[in-house]
Formats: sequence, C-alpha cells, structure tokens
Amino acid sequence: MKVAILGAGAIAHSAAAFLAPAGHEPVIWSPSGRSAAALAEGRPLVARVAIEGEFTVAAASSCAAALEGADAILVALPAYGHRAVLDAAVPHLRSNQAVLFSSHASFGALYLSKRLAERGADAPLIAVWGTTITTGRMGGPALVNVATVRSKVDVATLPASRAEEGHALCTALFGDRFVLRDGLMAIALSNLNPQNHLGIALLNLTRMEKGETWGQGENVTPAVGRFIEALDAERLRIAEQFGLSVRTVREHFSLSFHVPMSTVSEMNQEMHRQGRGGFGPTTIESRYILEDVPFGLWPTVLVGRMAGAPAVLHEAGVSIFSASYGRDLTADNDILPALGFEAMSLGDLRRLTRDGYGQ
Repeated sequence: MKVAILGAGAIAHSAAAFLAPAGHEPVIWSPSGRSAAALAEGRPLVARVAIEGEFTVAAASSCAAALEGADAILVALPAYGHRAVLDAAVPHLRSNQAVLFSSHASFGALYLSKRLAERGADAPLIAVWGTTITTGRMGGPALVNVATVRSKVDVATLPASRAEEGHALCTALFGDRFVLRDGLMAIALSNLNPQNHLGIALLNLTRMEKGETWGQGENVTPAVGRFIEALDAERLRIAEQFGLSVRTVREHFSLSFHVPMSTVSEMNQEMHRQGRGGFGPTTIESRYILEDVPFGLWPTVLVGRMAGAPAVLHEAGVSIFSASYGRDLTADNDILPALGFEAMSLGDLRRLTRDGYGQ
C-alpha cells in the first residue's frame, strides 16, 4: 500500500523504515519543507539499531501530493503540529482512505472528524494508536536510530463500529502487534507518555536546563518511579469511571521495552543495565513539556474533572511547569478550544468518542 506519512521527525522516518522493507510505499511530507530535504534529493533513508538497512523513500512536495493515491495516511509528528497538518489534509482526503494517528493526543481524531463533517463529504476511516510503534532519534538528515519496536500497541477507531476494519488495516501495514480497545476514549486514556514524561522531566528539570548528558532510564530512580506510578493510579481511576480497561504503566514498560514486569524504577534500571535506557532531553525546549503538558496532561485533567475523578497530580504538574516557564502552557493547545471541549457535557464526550461528528 502507499502510505502518506505527515511529519518528518524520528517517528515518521522510523515508520518509513518499517514499511519500506515490508513491500509498502511510504511517502514522507515535511510540513516545514526542511526535515525531508535529504530524501527529496534522492538520498536513501538509513535506519540503525532496532531496524537496520537503507531504503528508498520518496518525499512529497506538498500535502496534496503526499495524499494523492495513498491508501493510508499516517499522522506522525508532535501534537502541537496536528491541527495545521490536519487542516492541510482535510480538503484532499477521500472516503476510501484511512487516517492513522501515531500516536493519538488531545482528541485530535475528534477535530479531524469535525472538520470532515463541516466539509460535508463521507469520512475516511480514522484509527488511533495509544502510542507509537517505534521510539528513536534522528542521527542525521536521512539517518534514524530506532531504539525499539513495540510488541503491543493499543488501537481503536472512529467511529467505533469500524473497529475490526481498522485493526485489520493496521495489522496489514505494521504486523500482528495491535490490541483492539473499546473506542477513542480508551485510547485517550492509554497514552502514557505525558504522565511518564511529567515524572521524568519534572524531577530532572535542572539537568535538562543545564544541557547535561544524562541517562534517562538510569535516572528513573525509586522516587521518580513511585511518582510515575501515582500518576498512573489517577489515570486508571478515570478509566474506571468510563468502564474501560486500559494498560497499566508497568505493563507498558514491560511490553514496550521487553523487560520483565517489576516496578517502574526497576524496569528502567534494567533497561539502563542493558544499554537501552536512552538519554534524557538536553534542553527545556523539549516535547516532554511543550507537547505533553498542553496536549497530554491538560486533556487528562479536563476529562478527570468531567468524570468526577480529579487528576490532582496531573493538574499540579501542569501548574508547576507553567510557573517554571512563566506562562500558561495550557494555552498552547489549539485543538480543545476548536472542539469547545471545556463546555462539553460528559454525555457529549461519550457520544462523540464513539460516533464522531456527523458519521
């Protein structure tokens, strides 16, 4: 299948490196026009570590060119870029295509559903993932170091009635690794990166600000691990209010990073011992904060309020980071206001996350 990848960072390049040797045709579109320049010049995409090889991957000159003839569209960039990319894609989407979110954040699928309903055309299938299939970092203009390929990834669809179709498509593209979850709300409460990054970044903030080189897994100490587990307990309580079963943070680390089940700290220490603990951010201009606070933690806070299960630690983290940066980081979220999210009732949210807008 032809897969248009909207985004050109490490996750987008990793996805292309996964798809190409499987016989698919990935095409990357860089919204800035810069991040895929090497591919546009005809240089091969080089992948290292968890995926090894050199692959021919095309770069599209525009969003419309990327979507032309595509069977699936993969949204693979930080959440602060989702609205602009979705706005660019909406005029060109066809009903026989599918849009996959790698990964889903801040009810971006609802925003896409609303824009498509406003266009008045039949909507494509929308599939949302609870996390990315890969983790990694760019090592050069056309070099991606893929740290890990996850063995299990949660998936759901909008509308929920197309779940089996969405699961089958994701499996055809990326293999038998997808766990079908009960609707968009389950995925909204399954993305653990924001809570985990809150614990890691908040308790290592001076390392980031001073530009130190520091091992991330190594510095998920017992105190950091306990904080992450307490944040996880808040998320699980919210899921219970919706009658949903979602993966725990311990299950996430074990399945994602292939370590025996233990405490969060012990699993991270094991990853460090194996040389797979990675490195933490070396600047406070990091997506761990600038993406995850407004587009990850803040939606969880609002859903917790709606459901009568306040996420006190999540909300404290939002306030502490906003104070540290000297501005209201929640104002960076450009998706929730477009949905009128804070004025939604719990009933509205339940209905929309099952059926979408006008579908």
